[in-house]
Amino acid sequence: MNDGRTAELVIISGKGGTGKTSLAASFAVLAGSVVIADCDVDAADLHLVLQPGIVEKHQFIGGGKARIRAGHCIACGKCEELCRYDAISFDGCGNGRVAKTFRIDPIACEGCGVCVRFCAEQAIDFAPTVNGEWYVSDTRCGPMVHARLGVAAENSGKLVSLVRGRARILAQEAGKTVIITDGPPGIGCPVIASLTGATQALVVTEPTVSGEHDLDRVLALTRHFCIPTAVCVNKWDLNPGMSERIEGRARQAGATVAGRIRYDHAVTAAQIEGRAVIETAAPSAEDIRNVWAAIGIREERAR
Repeated sequence: MNDGRTAELVIISGKGGTGKTSLAASFAVLAGSVVIADCDVDAADLHLVLQPGIVEKHQFIGGGKARIRAGHCIACGKCEELCRYDAISFDGCGNGRVAKTFRIDPIACEGCGVCVRFCAEQAIDFAPTVNGEWYVSDTRCGPMVHARLGVAAENSGKLVSLVRGRARILAQEAGKTVIITDGPPGIGCPVIASLTGATQALVVTEPTVSGEHDLDRVLALTRHFCIPTAVCVNKWDLNPGMSERIEGRARQAGATVAGRIRYDHAVTAAQIEGRAVIETAAPSAEDIRNVWAAIGIREERAR
């Protein structure tokens, strides 16, 4: 997936709220001029700090939804029998042949298309659905690709892949050699879509029992995809003993330790101001600089 010349750093975590987005914004500022991708499409918030100006806006067609045409339905019940999601019910309006027809709940429909495939009367439409929007924007740190998945919409992994693909195209067109990606939390489909083909991952964790557990799961995922991984402990001074324990587990799992970031009230103030932490006089800004230096990614200007 990677062209061999572009370095793509993906910042992930086992849970939300660990500081991924704050780090991603600061790294973008430190890098000077890179391509940025916000792959947390379910709850994107990098735009709150980088304040992008939208240049392109596109609909995201993530799949299809089935709909029974009542005028063609003969109420045979085959669709209800085959639906594994209980999305079909026998309460549709009648027509000239039957008193009642079947109806598909658009919320419960998963868009698998089985009912469409096996309807002998071809009475079911399968129309593409708009699951969200994606954008290309300008920021003070370089071009940014981001997206917003619709409420209760599916195919977040597909939208993440679209965002990353567009970011790579922008990098090639602009001669950028670094992409900084703010990934989603957890280990599910959107995280997998964020990681595959990346050149490096940074896992942000916290010195808590849940942070330690989530880190183990994320490191297992990056090992599976053979992605070089570094670990950063945010708010380390809240529990120094746990921070040391987490760093030990990270090394045992084959990851490197990129550094620690102190607990800092100034981070919240920076977010309120719409600035990256590194753009302020926050005490933690120096910690973030050290983590960035430890990762060792640099933007190479196009000649």
